[in-house]
Amino acid sequence: MQKPLRHVRVLDLTNVLAGPFCCHQLAHMGAEVIKVETPGTGDLARQLGADAELNQRLMGVSFLAQNPGKQSITLNLKHARGKEVFRKLVQSADVVVENFRPGVMTRLGLGFETLRQDNPRLIYCAISGFGQDGPLSDLPAYDQIIQGMSGVMSITGDAQTAPYRVGYPVSDTIGGITAAFAIAASLADHQRTEGYFIDVSMLEATLATMGWVVSNHLIAGKTPAPMGNENFTASPSGTFRTGDGLLNIAANKQEQFEAVCRVVGRPDLIADERFAARQARLANRTALTQALEAELAKKPADAWWALLNEAGVPAGPVLGVPQTLEQPQVRDRGMIGTFADVPGVGRDIRVVRTGFKLNREAPSVDTPPPQLGEHTRQILAGLGYSETEIDTLRQERAV
Repeated sequence: MQKPLRHVRVLDLTNVLAGPFCCHQLAHMGAEVIKVETPGTGDLARQLGADAELNQRLMGVSFLAQNPGKQSITLNLKHARGKEVFRKLVQSADVVVENFRPGVMTRLGLGFETLRQDNPRLIYCAISGFGQDGPLSDLPAYDQIIQGMSGVMSITGDAQTAPYRVGYPVSDTIGGITAAFAIAASLADHQRTEGYFIDVSMLEATLATMGWVVSNHLIAGKTPAPMGNENFTASPSGTFRTGDGLLNIAANKQEQFEAVCRVVGRPDLIADERFAARQARLANRTALTQALEAELAKKPADAWWALLNEAGVPAGPVLGVPQTLEQPQVRDRGMIGTFADVPGVGRDIRVVRTGFKLNREAPSVDTPPPQLGEHTRQILAGLGYSETEIDTLRQERAV
């Protein structure tokens, strides 16, 4: 596959998830991603994950998930010679990505204004919880903090359970994919004579994905509320109990509602004044759900899934992650990448790739997640350092 970012070099100074996820996307699009890590410890994600032994080896599952295809160099950015090496590396790069608190890189003498002197066309992306300015910009922020402050938790769950955290780091992930989009867009400006400084706020990136909910407040004056598994725009649209398991049904159009009624054997509901029109169905959602679940209880979820889809009604079972991964739709489209006998891990690993195909092929990377500092000597040699100079840098603990 000819990948669109094949001539791009990215310096990834990031930790844990938002930044590594961003650079994970860029690597799959062909970018050469060099992970710049702290000697001895590296990315905190190396110590995170469900396998305690891998955490001790600094190859934690959380790290493995987001770092295939990258190289790793260890640099002490607090050491004068470490800074010197980094600035030399920047001269050969197209993009720098970091997710330190605002001001950290400037205090190190490695902020955007300094690095653009080494590389005037540099694209510099800073990912932080709240952005580079504003009254909260200096505060630390992890995913859960942003979920709470963005309003996501306030609308997750139902009236009894909300506020509730989304079950995976959604704000970190959104921040990372927002950064990847901004970087790719900046790289598309081939005629740029100056660099770009990209300021990604995880808070704002999360809000941007909540457009429908936020707009109901901004435009219609309706305060968003938690609705559990119900769709706030339509009914019957949500999660329904069947004779065996749960089934999601999304009958968002009038003809889909009518098809549901016919499939479950209740065509009389179509003309019922409580349900005949969209707004009436929303107002009488509970009664409609009860009527439908009484019929859905007569067959298992898989049977209704097939019948509803045949009738043109979007529907699907509620699966656990292992079940999802076993689905041929996921398993057979190249979504999962496998690396054999990964160094530092001692066994094969499987990780998710991106959510798209390019020219009908799922983008992939050739190399597994790197061990800490695995490519330090190789990268330094590529910058012109001799073996003796590299040994000296190691002795001085600059690398």
